Amino acid sequence: MEPAAPDGGQNDYDSTVARVAGVMFLTAEPLWASGVLIVGVGTGVGVAAPILIRRSVGLESLRTNNEVAGFKFATVGVLYAVLLAFAVILAWERFNTAEAMVAQEAGAAASIYRLAAGIGGREEAALRGSVDAYLRIAIGKDWPAMARGGESPAASHALTRIYASALSFHPADRRGSILLAELLRQVDALTAARRERLVIADGGVPFLVWLVLFAGGALTIGFTFFFGSDNVRAQAMMSGMLALLISLQLLVIVAIDLPFTGQVKVEPHALATVLRESSLP
Repeated sequence: MEPAAPDGGQNDYDSTVARVAGVMFLTAEPLWASGVLIVGVGTGVGVAAPILIRRSVGLESLRTNNEVAGFKFATVGVLYAVLLAFAVILAWERFNTAEAMVAQEAGAAASIYRLAAGIGGREEAALRGSVDAYLRIAIGKDWPAMARGGESPAASHALTRIYASALSFHPADRRGSILLAELLRQVDALTAARRERLVIADGGVPFLVWLVLFAGGALTIGFTFFFGSDNVRAQAMMSGMLALLISLQLLVIVAIDLPFTGQVKVEPHALATVLRESSLP
């Protein structure tokens, strides 16, 4: 019987699952659908609310709030802008890291192919076949699994077979020993790159930050409703443009926070290129 996980670990796991599931709901949808839900609704509320509030409250009552609300709005706007910029940078950096890990994984696979040529014989054929199988499984099973928030056990087994194929080579001289050491180093690099992309696939923006991002966006836009302008249409347009700007940035974070999910994602093109080149004479 396995020991029960500590409460803290279980809470962290539940939080991660909730965050990934919530973001995946938006990310897995077509980009236009997520755009309508986030940008369309946010901008629509930003335009319509000032007009509706003006009809129920009146210009004079709102105009008395301009001075106080303006000072507070500047503070709220700066605080939210800092948080929004932090989230955008965090998501973008992890997206770039995901691309780099896939490139590193492809580079390690290509190096194994080249090193295998120095082994020769049945060991070379077995090693090349193991790497071929791993790349096909990574492309065909690992990527779809990561898009659903998981991973493919078959890819892990394929990695184990690569290690087994490499260790089946028994060097007879110093050259062979150096070759085996470098070969194992590249297999380790391949494994580390895959492990890193699996971690990155879960996204980088914590669940609490997501709550603050959406709640802060609603509060920032809502502050504009306390102002009173003689031209209500101009005020509605300004509120709508602010809502549009905030909603677009939230859409960017949603689109790239899960680097292997949705329409904006990291593709296994680098792995496919290595697999294709390995079959060339």
